[in-house]
Amino acid sequence: MGLTRQYLRYEPAALFGLVASARAGVAFVALRGERGRYVAVPACEHVFVWDTRKGEKVLILKGLKQQVSCLCPSPDGLHLAVGYEDGAIRVFNLLSGESTVTFNGHRAAVTALQYDHLGGRLVSGSKDTEVIVWDVINESGLYRLRGHKDVITQVLFLKEKNLLITCAKDTLVKWWDLDTQHCFKTLVGHRAEVWGMALLSKEKRLITGSGDSELRVWDLTYIQEVKDPDEPESKKSKGSSSPEAEENTEEDETLELDEHPEERIVKCSKVGSIMREGRDRVVTLGTDRMGKFLACHGTDAVLEVFSVLSEEEIQKKLEKKMKKARKKAKQNSEEEPERSVELSLQEEIQRVANVKASSKIKSFDLILSPKGELKMVLLLQNNVVELYHLDLSAQVPQAVRVSRITIGGHRSDVRTLAFSSDNIAILSAAAESVKMWNRSTLQCIRTMECEYALCSLFVPGDRQVIVGTKTGKLQLYDLASGSLIETLDAHDGAVWSIALSPDQHGFVTGGADKCVKFWEFELVKDESSVQKRLSMKHLRILQLDEDVLCVRYSPNQKLLAVSLLDCTVKVFYVDTLKFFLSLYGHKLPVLCMDICYDGTLIATGSADRNVKIWGLDFGDCHRSLFAHDDSVMYLQFVPKSHLFFTAGKDGKIKQWDADKFEHIQTLEGHHHEVWCLALSPNGDYVVSASHDKSLRLWERTREPLILEEEREMQREAEYEESVAKEEQPVVAGETQGETGLAGKKTIETIKAAERIMEAIELYREEMAKLKEHNAICKAAGKEVPFPVNPILRAYGNITPSAYVLEVFKKVKSSELEESLLVLPFSYVPDLLRLFNEYIQLGSDVELLCRALLFLLKIHFGQITSNQMLVTVIENLKKTTISRVSEARDVLGFNMAGLQFLKREIEAKDEVTFFADATERFEEKKRKRKKKEKMVLAVL
Repeated sequence: MGLTRQYLRYEPAALFGLVASARAGVAFVALRGERGRYVAVPACEHVFVWDTRKGEKVLILKGLKQQVSCLCPSPDGLHLAVGYEDGAIRVFNLLSGESTVTFNGHRAAVTALQYDHLGGRLVSGSKDTEVIVWDVINESGLYRLRGHKDVITQVLFLKEKNLLITCAKDTLVKWWDLDTQHCFKTLVGHRAEVWGMALLSKEKRLITGSGDSELRVWDLTYIQEVKDPDEPESKKSKGSSSPEAEENTEEDETLELDEHPEERIVKCSKVGSIMREGRDRVVTLGTDRMGKFLACHGTDAVLEVFSVLSEEEIQKKLEKKMKKARKKAKQNSEEEPERSVELSLQEEIQRVANVKASSKIKSFDLILSPKGELKMVLLLQNNVVELYHLDLSAQVPQAVRVSRITIGGHRSDVRTLAFSSDNIAILSAAAESVKMWNRSTLQCIRTMECEYALCSLFVPGDRQVIVGTKTGKLQLYDLASGSLIETLDAHDGAVWSIALSPDQHGFVTGGADKCVKFWEFELVKDESSVQKRLSMKHLRILQLDEDVLCVRYSPNQKLLAVSLLDCTVKVFYVDTLKFFLSLYGHKLPVLCMDICYDGTLIATGSADRNVKIWGLDFGDCHRSLFAHDDSVMYLQFVPKSHLFFTAGKDGKIKQWDADKFEHIQTLEGHHHEVWCLALSPNGDYVVSASHDKSLRLWERTREPLILEEEREMQREAEYEESVAKEEQPVVAGETQGETGLAGKKTIETIKAAERIMEAIELYREEMAKLKEHNAICKAAGKEVPFPVNPILRAYGNITPSAYVLEVFKKVKSSELEESLLVLPFSYVPDLLRLFNEYIQLGSDVELLCRALLFLLKIHFGQITSNQMLVTVIENLKKTTISRVSEARDVLGFNMAGLQFLKREIEAKDEVTFFADATERFEEKKRKRKKKEKMVLAVL
């Protein structure tokens, strides 16, 4: 075997420059016993928890590869459910920051998440149009609900009833009875997509937001309550009998797709509409935890806040209105009005204030503080999180911005990056600012305002930086003071590229005005101070026929490569500016290029998705590589080597060998186009910027990278992906109806099934060996030592049946059903016999009963037709019933004991409370007497 070249692996080191991704929602979370201070926001594949008071990041909930698409905090405030682009849901513990549960059921991005009021169940909606209900405590899926024809936008649990409401982009709102797992009612009163909904007035009213400026209001009447004769009149829905409401009801009559069943559970009638000020669609619609305030926003920067009157407030308003009506009737000497006075919908749901944010709002969350202040957190499109307070006690409530988290990132996409010569500082520039970052701490140390930046470099000495802008200016900044020293009008069009000369005395720029300009650094006397300051002096100009997209010097400063809009790269002599070579072959313009350290090779990256490697001696093309699935945006050689990195619009960064023309590794992490990258002068670090607003740092490790192993790992990953995309296994006798199993087949469920199969195989082999051993012992008439299997010895000399149970217990609860579904029937009889044995011993009764019932459900026909299994099933019936009733008794006893202890503690606490109050009163009395004595003594 020949010698293979050794490469070193680059690993992701950090993600920075990102405050929040606008992809998913923002949510207040309870942390360190405080509500309304900490907010959770999506940050690419992670979730950041920010302290809004200090503007600091306090917790990072680390994800895997997929982008976060949805967030939902649990009612107890201890957990956060996070939905991802690939359909996975992970539940994080906010105290430890660890992921406790993972659910895999959806085939596309999770778009809606909601806990029930106890936090025991979680419902999720997805782009795959399906809704899944999960059991958080048991860490398993309950069932899948099908019915919608487009992306699910919102899901809501009802507290009092076991009902679920879902809305989607198919213009429908569906009601589901979770006891029977079927859709019993469909609202079709919307003409466009339903983007959001909220429950108000103790779940007696539903508000939906659609593609217009109307918020539709529906009255909910639960049939059981209507039949109740003792129900007071005040609890019946108000406003529904007004003439305006009657007109609306007639105009926009709700059509029920299902004919009769819905009338037994809930009746839904349209009351009217609340008009929003925004003319576009509703993006987010939500309420605070108590349902006292309702807020919504469209695709603009305004959040509209409404207050919802409680039943007591409605009653007071009605009495006041009735009083006025009586007074008016008395003045007009009329008889008392017969018809009852009703409140209009606008009086019940009143507009409080409009909150104007600094940019487009993508999401919000509300929380009512104990002081009576409404706190609103807004996630904006431009990488900003803002916190507003609304003082409700004021005559005219005005929203005040309390805090704004901005320093952690740019407002727009970063278009240029540069490393300082000491590998410590990183420069990033966007459309509005230039930022300096410390590479080791990843903290922003300087922010300077600039015009739209396209290219940049550190001036030798790392005390100043030069930025080339879209308007054709060169801006020189001093890093110590963070101030703009000088601005020069360099080009008539955009400055697309800038390159430092190898002798470090000057630089060259290329612009959209078809010019290449040569500059040198000089010291000029400043008028305001005695000291001289750095400046830029224009030396020469090279006029060309096409726009200049990129310029690069050769390391010996003899040649200058210029990329033009006509898809060619022209090489000139630096001293005479005479033409030397033309590199042509790309089908689209060359957007980036670089020359290696010894000046022998030039690599060019183009919008045609190819990278070409050329020799600089004759201009011959050594190799053309298909590099990315979209335009190659940036290319740079690793210092002192012939390896180079490319960044593409496909969101990937790739490393290549220019001598062997091989792809070495792909750095995956960005979720959108990568605009630029920069390599540190020692080659140990790569920093990249993307359209997902994030900056990522990659570090060279000491771990060697072997290409064959890398290719093998890539093939394995592709196989695993293809397995997950295969058709889901079908359960015998189950039709593709409204409900289905919650889980889906993944590589983890297949591996779990394989482990169970291997354990059963080992059990069979060991039992056969034991039978054989017993026969040998009987024939020999003496005890022969039995050889123990090394796997069983590793588990502490356990029996083969106990080993099967150990393997079975290690299968994740959320993957159990899917693992059993792909298990061949030939293993089921052995498993049923083992279950009988385990349940008799009384171990893990709950887990075994769950698995047993599922196996009976999916293999019912084969099990009942197998005569060998009749006795096994009979035994299982007896043992299961007795063991389950025992477990239920133990649980009942424990519950009673805990309730007794709770009552004891509460009683003790009340006694302590009163004792403390008495002590405090006595102390105050003593202090007052002491003070009186001192006053008397002075007098």
